[in-house]
This record gives sequence, C-alpha cells and structure tokens, in this order.
Amino acid sequence: MKDEIEQYLAAPGKKVSLKNYDTRYRGNLEKEEGKERLEEIKLKLNAAQETLYAENTRSVLIIFQAMDAAGKDSAIQHVMSGLNPQGCQVYSFKAPNSEEYDHDFLWRHCKALPEKGRIGIHNRSHYENVLVCKVHPEYVLNENIPGYQDVKKIDNAFWKKRYDSIRNFEQHLNENGTVIIKIFLYVSKEEQKQRFLDRINDPAKNWKFASGDIAERKLWKQYMTAYEEAITATSTENAPWYIIPADQKWYARLAISHILAETFKKLNLKFPVLAKEEAKKLDDIKAQLLDEE
Repeated sequence: MKDEIEQYLAAPGKKVSLKNYDTRYRGNLEKEEGKERLEEIKLKLNAAQETLYAENTRSVLIIFQAMDAAGKDSAIQHVMSGLNPQGCQVYSFKAPNSEEYDHDFLWRHCKALPEKGRIGIHNRSHYENVLVCKVHPEYVLNENIPGYQDVKKIDNAFWKKRYDSIRNFEQHLNENGTVIIKIFLYVSKEEQKQRFLDRINDPAKNWKFASGDIAERKLWKQYMTAYEEAITATSTENAPWYIIPADQKWYARLAISHILAETFKKLNLKFPVLAKEEAKKLDDIKAQLLDEE
C-alpha cells in the first residue's frame, strides 16, 4: 500500500494532469479487507496522536478539497473516528461572511489553525480562493482588493500572486511546527451523478442535496482545470498534495489513513523525557504515596 500511495503524491515542480489518475482505482484489495486494514491503522493513528499531544512541539493540519459528493465528510468521519476528540478540531468552511470579506483571504483560516499538539482538519480551506473563485472570478470582487474592482483585472498575474501567497503561508506554518497534508478526493463525474441520484432518491439523504450543486456540475471542466493548476502551483516538499481516487469510498479512506500514518511515522514523535531533578521528585512522591496507610 505504501508504494501505491506514492503514485498519488503530486510531485513538487511537475505539472499535474488529472487524466493520469484513475478515480476507480482500488488496488488489489477487496472491500472487506480494506475495512479491516483501516481499523488496524486507526489504532496507530490514535497512538501517534497521543505522542503528538505529549510532545507539544508540532501540530498537524489536514486539508480536504473535492467536488460535491466526493466523500469528504464521510472520509473525515471514518478515518478520524479513532482519534481523541479533545486533541482534534474540525472546521467546515462555507462562503465568507461580511466580517471575513473585510480581511485578507487567509485571515479566517489562520484563526482556525490547530495549536501545538493538536490535529486540525479543514473541510474545504483557503484553496477555495483559487478553485471556486477561479471558476467564478466575480466572487473576488467581494474582497474589495485595491486595483481589482473589475473582473477583467483578475488575470493570470493575479492568480500567480495568490498561489505565491498560499505557498508562503504554508511555508511559514511549516517552519513554525505545523505539518500540512493536503488531500484532493478525485471523484469522477459519473460517480458524482450517481451519488446525487442517491441523495434525491433517499429521503434520509435529501438534506445533503442542494440545487446549486447541479449548476456547479455544469462547470466540471473548469473546476478540473482549476484543480490541476492549483495543485501544480502549490504542491511542495513541506506541504504536498495527494490526489486520491474517490469512486470507491472505502479505498479512499484507507489511502488517506495510510498517508496520515506514514506522515506521523516520519515525524519520529517521542514522549518527553523528564529532567533528572523532575524524575527524582516523582520518585519521592511515589515513595510518599506508597507509605500512606
């Protein structure tokens, strides 16, 4: 599985073409075996989280991006279910409100960053500003950026600056102890159609469907181009993108769990070792407790 995960890494400095990725891929696994492996990895993630919390020098930020119905919510639910909720925080970003528009586009995401020792999960993220905003550049006008009061001004140079801002932002976070993992759940247009139909046909899932999803579906090609350009411009050594096949939800969850486990392994996390003076204090306290009647 480790070798398979490498093929989903968007290599820094190389142009991404989504046609080279198979959304239906499931490896040589069967669904039940995949589920069993996921449960095993959850135990490793739980242990890694405890060490991350104890070490308290680094934080982990996991970013999920995808088209509607790609399985972001369920992936977060299943992969992260073994973690201690006290050390984990999830933010689901919607369209910016008036206060958020009064700040730069990274402001609200800075506010949601995980503290040291914690895992932060961003369901959608600052990348919306180079994805949905690139498909709908008129949204950028709401930011009231000097010199950009006309959609015609929002050109390639504008997007290059925005990619630069994102890379610099993530480099700053990394240099200060935040490990960044970026997941793009790549679902096919055909599978999205089926999942939309499932939501419509099942009354219990009707609430998940929004009529606006169909309007965005018509812009599929534009979104795929936006994803290719954003991933190409922002996949770096310290903040890599992983393009995960998402037509099989169980496989996507397993792939994500492996990426997280491998990332934690590379961190070489250790429980803190007490100084001799502190260790002696513990020995003294232990002796006092044992002497109690």
